[in-house]
Amino acid sequence: MSSGKFGNLPDGREADLITLTKGNIEVNLTNYGCIIQSIKVPDKNSDITDIVLGFDSVEQYVNYGSHIGCIVGRYANRISDARFTLDGILYKLAANDGKNSLHGGLKGLDKVLWTVKKANGDRVTFSYISPDGDEGYPGNLNLIVDYSLTMAGELLITYEAQTDKATIINLTNHSYFNLAGKGDILDHEVKINADFYTPTNKDLIPTREIQQVAGTPMDLRKSKTLRPCINSDYKQIKLAGGYDVNYIINGWNGKLNFCASVYDPATSRRLNVYTTQPGVQFYTGNFLNGRHLGKEGWIYNRHAGLCLETQHYPDSPNKPDFPSTVLRPGQIYRESTLFQFKVE
Repeated sequence: MSSGKFGNLPDGREADLITLTKGNIEVNLTNYGCIIQSIKVPDKNSDITDIVLGFDSVEQYVNYGSHIGCIVGRYANRISDARFTLDGILYKLAANDGKNSLHGGLKGLDKVLWTVKKANGDRVTFSYISPDGDEGYPGNLNLIVDYSLTMAGELLITYEAQTDKATIINLTNHSYFNLAGKGDILDHEVKINADFYTPTNKDLIPTREIQQVAGTPMDLRKSKTLRPCINSDYKQIKLAGGYDVNYIINGWNGKLNFCASVYDPATSRRLNVYTTQPGVQFYTGNFLNGRHLGKEGWIYNRHAGLCLETQHYPDSPNKPDFPSTVLRPGQIYRESTLFQFKVE
């Protein structure tokens, strides 16, 4: 493991850049937002390429945003009308996505400097205390995010949290993957282990319905090339300009479970995703618009990357029939996601 400076925040504090290595995989992370800044893996010709979107300095992350590579929370995804009721108390959140709250609000966990609790060659642990009332959320929340590399060519992310007051929590990583390391992801092949998804309204808030994927372009149970799917006239895809929807993962039991797979025919790289979470927000970078000048001068246009945001369902606090996201004193929130990198 190596560590260096990654630039300064507006208040003058320095962010760190930490490098993890194991075998032929190298991962760079910064303690600003617990961001994955790069993942470098080989292709079929043993050429090493960075397969995630990102920036060359912390200043760019501060200025550009778009949640690229970061941990999002306290509540990943959307909460309708930026409010929820818990134990009879109404909590009002910051509305940063129209009238709704997105990814924790105006200054979520992606926009704070975490503490490097411990680090070695293939593992780093970050910690942060989100105070009671932070962005409107109740409870002092003690957070741990751990990244580790395995000998099997995997990146394991583990989240833990404890609270002193009943609250809600939903954490995920928001990395944008492009297994080719350039261009767009339209020729990537994607498989998602889900028979059902949660359709949304125009604001991308779930409608409470649970719909089958069968017979629609939402059906990714068998690997499909993204280009024809994204170009379809199916209502849910047209609504978001691509995929931006929560899939209900088959076989959820709180243990690591197969979630999704992505394959790039040009490089023979494959990404397999496993998670303990009940859902995954599949997002195809529909809102990327060329404003972002990324690493090595790559301009991030629409569909430059895709996200597999393993998480609980959007707006669960306002939909009691969805799996609960409530965390109470004495309980430990613990979730994990495994990214497995292969060449085929």
